[in-house]
Amino acid sequence: MLRAYAALVLLGIIWGSNFIYMKWATALISPAQTVFMRIFFAFIPLLIVALYTGSISLKQLRYLKHFVVMSVLAAILYYYGIVAGTALLPSSIAGLLSGIIPIFTLLAALIFLREDRLSLGVIMGIVLSFSGIILSARPWESSEFISLMGIFWVMVGSLSFGISFVYARYYLLPLEIPSIALATWQLGIAVLILILFIDFKGITTIYSDTHVLLGTIIGLGVMGTGGAFLLYYYIIQKLGAVKASVATYIAPVIAVIIGAVMGENVTAIEWFALTLIIGGVIVIQTTKLG
Repeated sequence: MLRAYAALVLLGIIWGSNFIYMKWATALISPAQTVFMRIFFAFIPLLIVALYTGSISLKQLRYLKHFVVMSVLAAILYYYGIVAGTALLPSSIAGLLSGIIPIFTLLAALIFLREDRLSLGVIMGIVLSFSGIILSARPWESSEFISLMGIFWVMVGSLSFGISFVYARYYLLPLEIPSIALATWQLGIAVLILILFIDFKGITTIYSDTHVLLGTIIGLGVMGTGGAFLLYYYIIQKLGAVKASVATYIAPVIAVIIGAVMGENVTAIEWFALTLIIGGVIVIQTTKLG
């Protein structure tokens, strides 16, 4: 059990560290190229584990249309939104904004599944979290300080990821496909789609900085995405989905701390905004569990 809780903390740290790796990578290559490298190097360890455990098979291709939708929603749009937003924002701001993902998941469930009721507690949680977003945008200051387009892209990525949860719950959960197989198909198809549509010109520029190259391949790809998938499924198996969700609270905190250590201008406003966002999520989950 102690090992599972240690894995939970490690997952939060890994997720929180991803933002600084994205920031470094997008200083040398485009957001789309960064997304490709992230997904490609995450796909490799997942494929190895899926083949080793026998979780993946060609018979699963009968559900190809669902895998394609998940590839677009939970990989391409999600990662591009987060990476493009991080390129325009301080990594600490992008990290704290990512804490809104559970809110978008809830909103998508309310709209498309109509299973959860919009109670007073849920409304309060949504208001708290979006107040944190508005506060982090600093609307009273010049737009040069915080990029509104950066915030927009993070919101697009978060919304896409939230919708993907609802899609998976409605279409894929009844199929009982192993999680590792779904993740492998999802990322593998995303790699193929990106190869067809993105411009690779200038991607080799990242080789000019070994530190950034290794951070992107190992930190963001292999560990930050591929390894994180495996850790997340391990934690769900050992502790359950509710406790596993605690990692989503740890990640924004880690992102803000790393941003501060790296010299970004992290003030009391950012910490208060983070508190509002995470507080809103906690209020909603407490209300639903109650």
